[in-house]
Amino acid sequence: MHYSTDYKSPIGDMLIVSDGEAICGVWFYGQKHFLSSISGDIVENDDLAIFRKVKDWLDDYFNGLNPDIDFKLKPKGSEFRVKVWKVLSEIPYGETSTYGEIASKISPEMSAQAVGGAVGHNQISILIPCHRVIGSNGKLTGYAAGIDKKAALLKLEKSII
Repeated sequence: MHYSTDYKSPIGDMLIVSDGEAICGVWFYGQKHFLSSISGDIVENDDLAIFRKVKDWLDDYFNGLNPDIDFKLKPKGSEFRVKVWKVLSEIPYGETSTYGEIASKISPEMSAQAVGGAVGHNQISILIPCHRVIGSNGKLTGYAAGIDKKAALLKLEKSII
């Protein structure tokens, strides 16, 4: 069983999903792969303690702060995707990395394209900061919620001009 609640961010409405103990998904409505990692019933429940924590975290984040995550994240994916998402989580607030840099942290033989596929399937937007990944040429590329949202998040973090 999963539970959901809505969050109204300054750049678009979002859906937060939990199994009751951990966050399993955070998506902008309309983004690619929306709810793709969630199976079974989803019951709306705005009163879960973890939802209050995530909403407070998002409020702080959208107010320009860099809050610590003090709740459990539970992304669902292959071993490879989980490795990529772990590396994403290590990209500091206000900084960016490239798909190639992430690939080299995982394996010398890893391709940037493989990393791009895993980044695109990140189901915990913003908290696992896939928006901090840019192309090797410094350009904004690929964001499941749209390049406009990626640009807005990086601007909020003062990562781009």
